[in-house]
Amino acid sequence: MSVRFLFFVLVIGLWAACSSDTRSLSRAVGQAGDIYVIIDSAQSKGKIGFLVDSILSADMPGLPRKEPLFKIRWIDARRFNYVIKERRNLLYVMTLDQRSQGAAIIRRLFTPESITQIKTDSTQFMTTASDVFARGQEVMYLFGKDESTLAANLRKDGSRLVSFFNQRERERLTQSLFKSGQVKGITEILTREYQCSMQIPFGFKLADKAENFLWIRQINPKDDKDVFIARKPYTSQADFKRENLIKFRDQVCKKYLFEDPDKSNTYLLTETSIPFLPVTADTINFNGRFAIQLRGLWRSNTMGMGGPFLGFALVDEPSGQFYYVEGFTISPGKDQREIMRELETILYTFQPSGGPLPKQAQ
Repeated sequence: MSVRFLFFVLVIGLWAACSSDTRSLSRAVGQAGDIYVIIDSAQSKGKIGFLVDSILSADMPGLPRKEPLFKIRWIDARRFNYVIKERRNLLYVMTLDQRSQGAAIIRRLFTPESITQIKTDSTQFMTTASDVFARGQEVMYLFGKDESTLAANLRKDGSRLVSFFNQRERERLTQSLFKSGQVKGITEILTREYQCSMQIPFGFKLADKAENFLWIRQINPKDDKDVFIARKPYTSQADFKRENLIKFRDQVCKKYLFEDPDKSNTYLLTETSIPFLPVTADTINFNGRFAIQLRGLWRSNTMGMGGPFLGFALVDEPSGQFYYVEGFTISPGKDQREIMRELETILYTFQPSGGPLPKQAQ
């Protein structure tokens, strides 16, 4: 069991997960992106419930239609049962100023030492544990000495909730996507011809390749999942600017990606004309490397198709190559949140093979 803050010897029931053998536990169940929030029923309808909902149910960025980051399922603490406790994502919420039956049930999960710590240290408001009631399960605990203290911490650092559950969902996807192995032929081409590596799940096939470009895709009855890698010699920090990334992306798409492969004048491009759905460029840590995350919408120049994309731009300093890796989907009329999470998981396996990690760009 992993616990974020060791001074919280958390919970009656967690001791079972601390045993050296968790094989006796059932496998966690539930849909990807679902989070079961166990909370006092009155508190779920108040300030704390509103804040948790606004953080976890915020719209996932870069999608053409509104879809929440996570689907929240509110559970009255008095109705927590053996069915719910085996769900893949659990979130307990508790403040010490609540005197209701539901709040008391959650409070009993914390040791006396933990309660004392909550009363005296208002900076700590979150801890996590794995495999508590089921294997493959992630549990988060939110707490505060009173509602105002927890609310202040959520407003300040609420993004940590999203980061935690996003990371855990990506780890689960990594296990499931590559459970049956990966497409070795494409992996060997990437290593030999493009000086990089990426894990390619079964089901994806090579669609096209050129000197500095490789495209793989998986065509299903309801969606089309695409990943491409493009590279060029690195010139300067200006390569990372949003407008230059869009320009490079459009150059690649116009040259290699078409609505109709037999018609070179039906190419893909970046959608930049929708004010309320802008292309965003954010600095991130990508597997220990400085990178820019580019997220937005794409469309064909004929307006015949479109969808979301997610890309990462980074430099391999030893080889002097600038890499841009992207996942995009064509799935009209379908929910796209989990498709994009799947593509993001594949993208995060990308590594240039030119040498040591570069220094972070200034």
